[in-house]
Amino acid sequence: MKKKKRNGIKEKGNNLDGLRKFLALFVGLFAVVFAVILVIGSHLGTTFCANSISCIDNLSGNIEPNAKSGVFLGKQIAVPDTLLALKSGVSAVLGATSDPNKHIYVDLTNQKLYGFQGNDLLFSFPVSTGKWHHTPTGNFHIWIKLTATRMTGGSGSDYYDLPNVPWTMFFTNDKDVKKTDGYAIHGAYWNPPFGHPFSHGCVNLPVLDAKQLYDWADPPTLSSATYATGQNPGTLVTIFGVTPNN
Repeated sequence: MKKKKRNGIKEKGNNLDGLRKFLALFVGLFAVVFAVILVIGSHLGTTFCANSISCIDNLSGNIEPNAKSGVFLGKQIAVPDTLLALKSGVSAVLGATSDPNKHIYVDLTNQKLYGFQGNDLLFSFPVSTGKWHHTPTGNFHIWIKLTATRMTGGSGSDYYDLPNVPWTMFFTNDKDVKKTDGYAIHGAYWNPPFGHPFSHGCVNLPVLDAKQLYDWADPPTLSSATYATGQNPGTLVTIFGVTPNN
């Protein structure tokens, strides 16, 4: 009888050990599945932003007077002193109405930007569009103009942190590009190879060209941060073509 009892205890012990192992395995698998669900959910809930770190956090348009340097492609670069003296460039009368005949075209294939007023071509500038992330195609409107802003994004070898990015014009539409996606036309003092793709999705212009476009484009410049309104809607921007692989 004692021998049978000992065998019974051993059997119960083995059963308990098996149950513990099963529970441990179940808990471990549940933890893994839960972690995967969290990761997938976080990615599904995260939208792309052209400046993946700063995005559009600061829309004041204010210049950072003490910003002497930035980082581009992981390397430190100087911020030109001329940018520290930027003015808002107010060139429109308060309350002036926008001109619906203004139209900006960005040709991705040829890396060029054109500014038309009616049938008249006023501007033709080289640009650098998306290399690390595509520049969207379609029709858009400028929804805010900023004298300057800080743009930060990328990672590793293509990391950048650029203060006082001048003459920034964020664009959007009511289809697939939201304001929070952070796409913009702006000046680039770090001198990318204009005429070739070299951005994270934005349309980069030489600084002086960007200033001309900024002063001309709607909404009319009223302050360091000028929003489009029903009275002063932003200029239509059409982006088309196919970005070359270079």
